Amino acid sequence: MSKTGGTAPDFNGLARIYRWMEFASFGPWLGLTRRTYLERMTGARRALVLGDGDGRFTARLLEENKEVRVDAVDASAAMLDALLRRSGPDAERVRVHLADVRNWEFPAPIVAQPYNLVATHFLLDCLTTQEVRQLAGRVRGAVDPGALWVVSEFAIPAGGAARMLGRPIVAALYFCFGVLTGMTVRRLPDHGQAMRDAGFELVERKARLGGLLVAELWSVARQERG
Repeated sequence: MSKTGGTAPDFNGLARIYRWMEFASFGPWLGLTRRTYLERMTGARRALVLGDGDGRFTARLLEENKEVRVDAVDASAAMLDALLRRSGPDAERVRVHLADVRNWEFPAPIVAQPYNLVATHFLLDCLTTQEVRQLAGRVRGAVDPGALWVVSEFAIPAGGAARMLGRPIVAALYFCFGVLTGMTVRRLPDHGQAMRDAGFELVERKARLGGLLVAELWSVARQERG
């Protein structure tokens, strides 16, 4: 059980088919969204990757950045196994942690060597706004002042036909994952406000599919760096 009172969704049964489910529903767009800011991560040396699913982002990060070491946290043992397999020879630079991100206790050595990169791809939409706020607060205590936080998420487009289409698409996704994994969250959190409350500021944002998918780059807020 998490400190916030819920049981983590069970993604174990989806590990082998997750990639094909994703491609069948959104083609290459989710992968492209994850990789939006990959070129900005080449200077990272210690990365925290939360809920990367079958590990496609982690594998690509390790391939592009030969110096980075990764702590990968996921509540699914099958997804972590897939992540390590996909990382191939670079898996020696990965430590996996089987845990619910909502109550994972950051290892003590982080105090001496904080992370300078955090990545959450299509994870925050599995949490409530309050859970995102609590997670972001703990992440803030585990990163250095120059750290970047890369976020990929679904969003409801701002207006027009895209908004009319976006609402039922997001609702359908929540329904499907609720049935398949037991996930109880049914609406997108206000992850932006939650992250700002924890001391982060938005640096850049790019949208795809009319605003249904967003990639964001966050940093520690200027007033928090001193």
